[in-house]
Amino acid sequence: MYRAKDDGRNSYQLYQPAMNARSLEHLALETALHGALKRDELLLHFQPLIDLQSGAIVAAEALLRWCHPELDLVSPADFIPLAEETGLIVPIGEWVLRNACEHHRAWRKAGRGDLRMMVNISARQFRDDAFVEVVDRVLKETGMPPDLLTLEVTETMLMDDVDSSIVRMHRLRALGVRLALDDFGTGYSSLAYLKRFPIEELKIDRLFVRGIDRNTRDAALVAAIISLGQSLGLRVVAEGVENKDHLKVLREQGCDVAQGFHFSVPWPGRRSWPWTASARPRAPARRPARPRRRSAAPAGAR
Repeated sequence: MYRAKDDGRNSYQLYQPAMNARSLEHLALETALHGALKRDELLLHFQPLIDLQSGAIVAAEALLRWCHPELDLVSPADFIPLAEETGLIVPIGEWVLRNACEHHRAWRKAGRGDLRMMVNISARQFRDDAFVEVVDRVLKETGMPPDLLTLEVTETMLMDDVDSSIVRMHRLRALGVRLALDDFGTGYSSLAYLKRFPIEELKIDRLFVRGIDRNTRDAALVAAIISLGQSLGLRVVAEGVENKDHLKVLREQGCDVAQGFHFSVPWPGRRSWPWTASARPRAPARRPARPRRRSAAPAGAR
């Protein structure tokens, strides 16, 4: 039934034994996720954002990871949708926000108080009635400078209820935090709505960036988004920059900021912070992968 729903209306699916196996894996993963916070299995990785004019690191995006005791690193693609579905994303999202702010406090002590912290906000978290109060409380309890915190939201979550979303965004802006529109171009908002959103940053989805060095249409789309964003007074960030050719095109097009594997892999927050010097972080050494139990749950570490 659920598989048929996932495929859209007016469809059906015949039962297959593999479906039962997937259901058991889904249940096992959900059960484990319920205790992940209490068992301290969640951690943050950070990926730098680079100013394309100066080459300086200007921000870092907090990325959630789950270190399962048996499956090692579970792919966010496997557990984030599950957390959304079960409502666990609300307490997990607060944990991410609080821990990101606490990491920033350590960076300030290390002399990098100029870095902005970028935190992704889920749809269910954003729509929670207490969300703005949670952000306010975390800011006060961690001493986080509000103007150095940027919350990333997506077009899709805002379009569920545009008027309510805009009210909530203005309440967040009143706290002093900044807002960024993430994955721009993959949702379905109109330009009329875009000018109403109190955002300061536009993030171009990696889907458009990955082909800009070899596909003229991709390059033209990215150039148009950069021009649009900057004409509205927004800082434009390109995600998924993976090689020097991507970087060359983005610089030629006048993009403001970029992030991606070309600059750095996401860095585990529990390791020593490597961005206090001018050198950019290298990938941490990989530890030997632990054998995975196929009977527990699917996992994809990245």
